[in-house]
Amino acid sequence: MMAGMIKDPFARLNLDREVLTVSQLNGRARVLLEDVFSNIWVEGEISNLARPASGHIYFTLKDSGAQVRCALFRNNAARVRQALKDGLAVKVRGKVSLFEGRGDYQLILDTVEPAGDGALRLAFDALKEKLSAEGLFSAERKVPLPAHPQRIGIISSPTGAVIRDIISVFRRRAPQVELTLIPTAVQGREATAQIVRALKLADARGFDALILARGGGSLEDLWCFNEEAVARAVDACVTPIVSAIGHETDVSISDFVADVRAPTPSAAAELLAPDASDLQHRVDSLQRRLVMRIRDRLMRDRLRLDGLA
Repeated sequence: MMAGMIKDPFARLNLDREVLTVSQLNGRARVLLEDVFSNIWVEGEISNLARPASGHIYFTLKDSGAQVRCALFRNNAARVRQALKDGLAVKVRGKVSLFEGRGDYQLILDTVEPAGDGALRLAFDALKEKLSAEGLFSAERKVPLPAHPQRIGIISSPTGAVIRDIISVFRRRAPQVELTLIPTAVQGREATAQIVRALKLADARGFDALILARGGGSLEDLWCFNEEAVARAVDACVTPIVSAIGHETDVSISDFVADVRAPTPSAAAELLAPDASDLQHRVDSLQRRLVMRIRDRLMRDRLRLDGLA
């Protein structure tokens, strides 16, 4: 609809007769740009952020195919609440203007807001800082995992690869361990409340350990595990809990609060599944040590009896 705002951008010019100077061209271009693009929103990623002593903020806003310079002058910069940094995805509002001396155009901004994952990252960092200050991540709060658990509760979706992978690991390494699934949504509107309920239920059932698990996804997909209610429910669990959310590179607030963080759901199962062959090796080793001690004791007793004779 911009064409409707100015039907003919050159209507004021008679190109057959009028010859413009460079200054005139840039001046008219500036007026035209500011008229058409006077109050627009643009989304992109911050790069080349600069904060001179003047209090103004300058940066480049870019996407995969283009970039534009932006200026946020001191009065408007003071109203920006979030910390701006390179790599942050933002939505900006302002007008397009042209610096006549160079013929360069830029965005003159009045508003900067986090966008997409940028907003979530800021919320993640704020909650992480808050809970860390309260001591929820401290080593003193961590409960050690049992060496040989017999009953394990799994808090996860009843469908998908995650629960199958966990069961597969236990069948291979420790088929004697009893597994119980406490089903819950792991994404979407209801997920946070369901996970909190599942954690409370599982903690009350006397399991030796719990696994909180979900497969990979975007930051938004995994967001329920970054909610404060879930973090506090994990912290409230008396039962040792292993958090296994997403892939190895995914880190959630639940990971920080849990007693142990596993890089993947399968890795969580391996942490809690005593390998049958390892156990057999330990039994064999203990048996050999016991036989040697009995032999040593018998030898000492025999020597003592010989001395008495």
